Amino acid sequence: MFLQSIQLSNFKNFNEIQFELSPKINAFVGRNGVGKTNVLDAVHYLALTKSYLNFSDVQNINFEEDYFSIEGNFMKNELEEIVFCGVQKEKAKVFKRNAKQYERISDHIGLFPVVMISPYDLDLIKEGSDVRRKFMDNIISQSNKEYLQNLIRYNRVLNQRNSLLKFFFQNQTFDKISLEIYDDEMAELGKFIFQQRKEFIEAFLPIFSHYYQILSQGNESVQIRYESDLEEIPMDILLKESLPKDKVAQFTTKGIHKDDLKFTLMNYPVKKFGSQGQQKSYLIALKLAQFELMKNYLKITPLLLLDDIFDKLDEVRVEQLINLVNEEKFGQIFISDTHPERTENVVQQINSESKIFRL
Repeated sequence: MFLQSIQLSNFKNFNEIQFELSPKINAFVGRNGVGKTNVLDAVHYLALTKSYLNFSDVQNINFEEDYFSIEGNFMKNELEEIVFCGVQKEKAKVFKRNAKQYERISDHIGLFPVVMISPYDLDLIKEGSDVRRKFMDNIISQSNKEYLQNLIRYNRVLNQRNSLLKFFFQNQTFDKISLEIYDDEMAELGKFIFQQRKEFIEAFLPIFSHYYQILSQGNESVQIRYESDLEEIPMDILLKESLPKDKVAQFTTKGIHKDDLKFTLMNYPVKKFGSQGQQKSYLIALKLAQFELMKNYLKITPLLLLDDIFDKLDEVRVEQLINLVNEEKFGQIFISDTHPERTENVVQQINSESKIFRL
């Protein structure tokens, strides 16, 4: 699978632009602010129906315009697939595959898998548990439709339960039967999601550890521990036990929506004790493990997006990364960089067809 071309209209800093792409290496070079990362983000949109960088679709519309659109021509299993995304202010997002609009945009997830490595990934280590849950959910959802639909349902029911708790508090009332309707569904969905996440970590950890050892050229042990309220107590009992606290807090304080991943290096939190180099190796290993696991699950080689990462790595780690992506198991690769000469040197080390776009 690879992306043959991509056309952007009013997307971020672009008005109208089209790129005819190489099936292997595509490098976008230029100074800061010219839109290199925006091109990679547009590719991410075509694969996952949303931006990697911006939660709000509307914020990706070019200044003073009313809409943006992205269209990509993929080649998959020797067939051409056309993917379209359109966003207009105050209207629902439109997402189409081969001119047919999706009834549920989530049905698109997993058909054109992608993995992005970006400076913003440092949030995985530095920020709160919600970032790490999204990382985990993103991987599982691209390869497991049932997981994605159950996760969407769980979050919907969670919001409904929270609204009911807030209503109870504000009106000084309580209806046990109404609440139990949500509790029963959350318990069923939570059990499924918890089990899938446990199985994911078991499969993910050895692949991640393998890549970390290659990137770091060391013998440091790394570990990822999945932490969940459901590890000790089933979801239905958990909701009952936490109800007094929930009523006061006006939201659901326990459940799989509070799960976290603990990243450790030599049994110490990498956030506090990892050097900059160790943290960078940790993050890239996470993403390369994501790539390999998704490829194994989907039997499709994901697109690999490398956003401005050569600025953040020393020469040794750049060399190790290039050696890795030069292996046959990697398919189409997109690179953004501020230094054309450095990019040309990197591309020359990768024995593949390539195109360099100067923005």
